[in-house]
Amino acid sequence: MPKSKPLTIAKLLRMPTKDYMNPEQLAFFKCQLLALKQQASEHIETIKQEIAGTQLREADELDRALAEEDNRQRMRIAEREYYLMRKIDKALERIADGSYGYCEASGVEIGLQRLLARPTTEFSTEEKARQEQLERNFSKARN
Repeated sequence: MPKSKPLTIAKLLRMPTKDYMNPEQLAFFKCQLLALKQQASEHIETIKQEIAGTQLREADELDRALAEEDNRQRMRIAEREYYLMRKIDKALERIADGSYGYCEASGVEIGLQRLLARPTTEFSTEEKARQEQLERNFSKARN
């Protein structure tokens, strides 16, 4: 049996709604997530190398302070990448257990467009907006 061509975004979006999260779509998003995870991992490794390469022992105080601030910023970026990798791992787990593509709060379909824009998302647009509104209201109430 000949191997079928990989699913493209255009083909994905043309699929009937009854095919939502079929094996082909799940494979597409798994591939997307694995590529995203590889990019994040490579970025973290680059950051580690940059930090390791900024050992300024003989520099003046200003140069050392500048290097330390650069390293703090690199560390923040690396933390975001680690956080993203955890979200990717959770999304891959949802693919494995069959819950990927469905809102964790309401169970409704998240939608292909949203998943293409943010493949690690756990919530539908409506649920995310509701949560953000609750956060804003809670923040206002505390202030």
